[in-house]
Amino acid sequence: MNLVAAVAALALIEYIVIQSLTGRARGKYGVKAPATTGDPTFERYYRVQMNTIEQLVVFLPSLFLFATYVSTGIAALLGLVFIVARAIYAKSYVEDPEKRGLGFGLGFAATAVLVLGGLIGALLA
Repeated sequence: MNLVAAVAALALIEYIVIQSLTGRARGKYGVKAPATTGDPTFERYYRVQMNTIEQLVVFLPSLFLFATYVSTGIAALLGLVFIVARAIYAKSYVEDPEKRGLGFGLGFAATAVLVLGGLIGALLA
């Protein structure tokens, strides 16, 4: 379970980095708080941040459910897929939102497996 906790911490660190990049973009593109619109590039950073937090709400509990009821090793591996996918998503979304599909798809697939596996494992336990 230590490995799963480490993966969860890495996902949170990734989110902190995304928050920092969004804050830096706010300053660079002159979008003063509390505004969340203005410059299109800032808006893309902001959408990456918001979408990532939306994904974390499902990802983190499902990571631990899967680890508890199915496999800690597979949970950790799927968690790493999620983290890499979010990095791909962030980079591609900021560059061109039309190219975000791969990162989103990989992250969604990893989370879907974690949720469904956790549910099935819990029901069969």
